[in-house]
Amino acid sequence: MDKKNLKFEDFLMDVDPAYHEFVMRTHDLLIENGCSIKMDIAKNGYLVSYSDRNKRVILNFVFRKSGLVTRIYGDAVNRYNNFLETLPGEMVKAIEKAPVCKRLIDNTKCNSRCRMGYEFILKGAHHQKCQYNCFMFPVNDENIPFISAFLTNELNLRMEDRARLRSSCD
Repeated sequence: MDKKNLKFEDFLMDVDPAYHEFVMRTHDLLIENGCSIKMDIAKNGYLVSYSDRNKRVILNFVFRKSGLVTRIYGDAVNRYNNFLETLPGEMVKAIEKAPVCKRLIDNTKCNSRCRMGYEFILKGAHHQKCQYNCFMFPVNDENIPFISAFLTNELNLRMEDRARLRSSCD
């Protein structure tokens, strides 16, 4: 398919019908809050990215062999750390399995253009995780409410930061 003519509706056709409502609600939430959408083709299907008004990616939908996955970019994760404690076991295991962020450990490692990963406490353990794999969760019935809450926390804090920055410039 021509990358220039990718449409959200085409991506949605590849999504399991059981998850259409979740994907549509998430899409609408992000678009209504000023996020832009970018679509691409990845190894196993569509890659749908949403960026906030500061051009920072907040969420990806991506297909893996196992199905649809979300990748949340939790830039403000330390400001809703208590929320992480509510995540179900499968999501906690996914976070724990994510690779360590090499740049957080040694700033000369990894790609110099990488923004660095996330440093946070989860279940009493200190984590330094790669931003690309840290908050990558399969879309399933158990995870959906937590993915939605996670995204809402991140979106709200990014919007607060943007409003605070704007008001300090006035």
